[in-house]
Amino acid sequence: MAEHTALVLGDQLSHANPVLAGAERVLLVESRAKLRSGRFHRQKLHLVLSAMRHFAAELRERGREVDERRAETFAAGIAAHRREHGCPEVRVLEPHSVAGRERLGALDGVSLQPGTLFLTHPQEFAAWAGDRRRLVMEDFYRWQRRRLDVLLDGDEPAGGEWNFDHDNRRPPPRDRRPPRPYAPREDEIDEQVRRDLDALGLETFGRDRARLWPATHVEARRALARFVEHKLPEFGPWQDAMLNGERWMWHAQLSSSLNLNLISPLECVRAAEAAYRSGHAPIASVEGFVRQVIGWREYVWGVYWLRADDWAGMNALEADADLPELFWGADTDMRCLSDAVGGLEQTAYAHHIERLMLFGNMILLLGVRPDHAFGWFHQAYVDGYDWVMAPNVLGMATYADGGRMMTKPYAASGRYVERMSDHCEGCRYDPKQRTGEDACPYTTLYWDFMARNRERLAGNRRMNMALANLARIEAAELEQIRSRAGDLRRSFDA
Repeated sequence: MAEHTALVLGDQLSHANPVLAGAERVLLVESRAKLRSGRFHRQKLHLVLSAMRHFAAELRERGREVDERRAETFAAGIAAHRREHGCPEVRVLEPHSVAGRERLGALDGVSLQPGTLFLTHPQEFAAWAGDRRRLVMEDFYRWQRRRLDVLLDGDEPAGGEWNFDHDNRRPPPRDRRPPRPYAPREDEIDEQVRRDLDALGLETFGRDRARLWPATHVEARRALARFVEHKLPEFGPWQDAMLNGERWMWHAQLSSSLNLNLISPLECVRAAEAAYRSGHAPIASVEGFVRQVIGWREYVWGVYWLRADDWAGMNALEADADLPELFWGADTDMRCLSDAVGGLEQTAYAHHIERLMLFGNMILLLGVRPDHAFGWFHQAYVDGYDWVMAPNVLGMATYADGGRMMTKPYAASGRYVERMSDHCEGCRYDPKQRTGEDACPYTTLYWDFMARNRERLAGNRRMNMALANLARIEAAELEQIRSRAGDLRRSFDA
């Protein structure tokens, strides 16, 4: 067999990566052009480089020859490696983004190897989707449960139901705080990454601090074990809740590890299922976690590739506003957004309800361009990648696909924030008011959004009640709403 080099990308850091089989050596390339390609969160850059260098160290401990390259571009790093080693074939697992496949597939001497580190290959998802008139995540999730034999008692779902969402949408608890999260320990590799990033002088977002996220397989398994032991039993009821000052709630903090492939999704769900079988965690919490991992996460991955040619340029609502400076840390009197933006700066993270119902909702209501929203979510979040953000941001948060993924826009007034958080307590704004200086911006902007998009949404039966309520607002008040909405947009960008 011809000699070949295994190229391992920064989000494919698994020892099960199929290109490692039979490779003479392993190549990892740190591209300076990629590091400069956006205003990334400093902690995201630190984590990816730290994880890559830790993976290289693990490979050497296993007796592998490893070439770590710091180059201006991926292409330059690969070309230099091939020259040094006599032009060996470079094999890389199919990259996890459309752009990555196009760029690497066009390079001389590089071959893309079929396969996936996900549980569902895009071809399997496409076969499941088939000629279905409409894709429904719940149908896919049940197919996954049966296919992977997860949380089943014979042919029936464990606990007698497939979905325990009805038990998992409680407002935040008033008498308790979440357990402490897992905290990894930094080492010399982390310190060297920090020095290297400082030397590059990159324009980044957020604060540098001691690493919060697993950078090795061992750390990822420790984070999983801590979640299962301390958080999983109460994860379900409060997975959609928000508390001021609480960054992690009862969430697992495993998304970055899963997306870097430091841990496998099946390992996570098996650990959760074992907690249910042993009586340590109730079925509602375990099922809710399992649904996020093998349901929603794999569904998003499949939808990304199924519609790979469609994401660019999506803008069904013709949103044309720039992303306001509020999202990069500008001051605001909104207690909820001030807390969420501050938390994002500190941790490169926000849980899924903060992303959807605080950030995504505000982006939707303001009419921010979907491509601007996509770029921000991709760059600011430690777990943000193209395949994650295209369906979640373009298909869900901004409704840019016009309803192909979700049946209605995820637009909500301040009443939702009041119900699912304690943010409104002590905030200067009133979520019940639509107009005036004290009206919650979410509430004002919600009705402005409905008015601006009345005709576009008129054919959506799920919007009938909201549109009927809009019709009851008198013209004078609606004019006040529109005027106040304009003032808010200008203040958010100040």
